[in-house]
Amino acid sequence: MQLVVGRIGKPHGVRGEVTVEVRTDEPEARFAPGTVLRTEPGATPPTTAPRSTELGATPAPADEPGVPFRIPAELIIEEARFHQGRVLIAFAGIPDRNTAEALRGTLLVVDSADVTPPDDPEEFHDHQLVGLAVVTPTGERLGEVARIDHAPSSDLLVLRRPEGRTALIPFVRAIVPEVDLAGGRVIVDPPAGLLDL
Repeated sequence: MQLVVGRIGKPHGVRGEVTVEVRTDEPEARFAPGTVLRTEPGATPPTTAPRSTELGATPAPADEPGVPFRIPAELIIEEARFHQGRVLIAFAGIPDRNTAEALRGTLLVVDSADVTPPDDPEEFHDHQLVGLAVVTPTGERLGEVARIDHAPSSDLLVLRRPEGRTALIPFVRAIVPEVDLAGGRVIVDPPAGLLDL
């Protein structure tokens, strides 16, 4: 399973750096120099950029016509730094602002097999929870976890109900007393009316 760890935003400066919207709890480890990140296939359409699609190639002069630029399947981080609350990254083979602009919107992903499980037994990665059955303490099936929304006050389990609609469940111990990864289920004790909202 591919996990999204970031989304490339706008270019920063003229030397090919880009801003990255962080979607990981460990940006220092995930965006370290030398790290290879895969790009999500089809994340962005081909655009016009410098003549050569070869990584590390010298861009064409501005007056020559461009050719379609294909987002590479992998990007290698050359340098990463924090600037005014965001991450700026320079990728190998992205020499200028025009090429960096072509990366805008690209999702950066890692394989879930490469992500170490949390040390704390009460902490979970999103991909560990998605797809688990959601049941009450008495065993009544309520649906399954569709995704996790990270809200400011608490994380929310997005429950896909059997009839097709969704419900939001605060991921707090008072409502979610147990997560049984081995059993493939999340036990939820919702207050009256929570699933009707």
